Amino acid sequence: MGGGVDDGAGRGVGVIDIVVIDDHPAVRAGVHAWCAGADPVIRVAASGGDVSVADGEPGREAGIVVLDLQLGSGQPVYSDLRRLVDTGRQVIVYSMRDDAVTPVTCIDLGAFTYINKAEGPEHLVAAIHAAQLSRPYLSPSLAGSMWGDARAGRPRLSDRELEVLLEWFKCDSKQLAAERLNLSVRTVATYLDRIRIKYANTGRPASTKAALVARAIQDGLIAPDEL
Repeated sequence: MGGGVDDGAGRGVGVIDIVVIDDHPAVRAGVHAWCAGADPVIRVAASGGDVSVADGEPGREAGIVVLDLQLGSGQPVYSDLRRLVDTGRQVIVYSMRDDAVTPVTCIDLGAFTYINKAEGPEHLVAAIHAAQLSRPYLSPSLAGSMWGDARAGRPRLSDRELEVLLEWFKCDSKQLAAERLNLSVRTVATYLDRIRIKYANTGRPASTKAALVARAIQDGLIAPDEL
């Protein structure tokens, strides 16, 4: 199928396989159609109304999961989200919930990003492409939720830590950030580890780049439109 996604360095990233978990057949059919019409094409390896489709063949081979947050009971399936994240998947939460707390909670649990179903196919497809490359993706709903989050626990970052953090957000790799800052990759990694420790010590762990982006937006260190 399609030639994949360019990683920004002229290299093509292979076929994108995803799993779609939603208990509404019409939604699953819509996502299938959007992915088939995407450029490059995204292949839906498995889909269904229960998270078990991500565990069996061929779903378990897909690295990206599009997850409806409310399945069957109507309650958020946070435990399933956490389990899928723990398997090493990039989980895109795809939900109708439009409150301010839910998107941030999903990011806290390790979701790659949050897309409100009302935001349309362009955001879902773009998020899948970004997930394939591990590039942060902020939908309007997620950006608004993060920007308005006023929860306590902001750590104190040094000027240098903040500089490294923001440069890393703008780059595709620690290597490129290090080159722009005239630092070694090891030094950049050390600064980022310190920042993660500071956030963990405040009770707001950020083990992934997406989580650190969320923290920086929540704390007013960077505006959504700067990414």
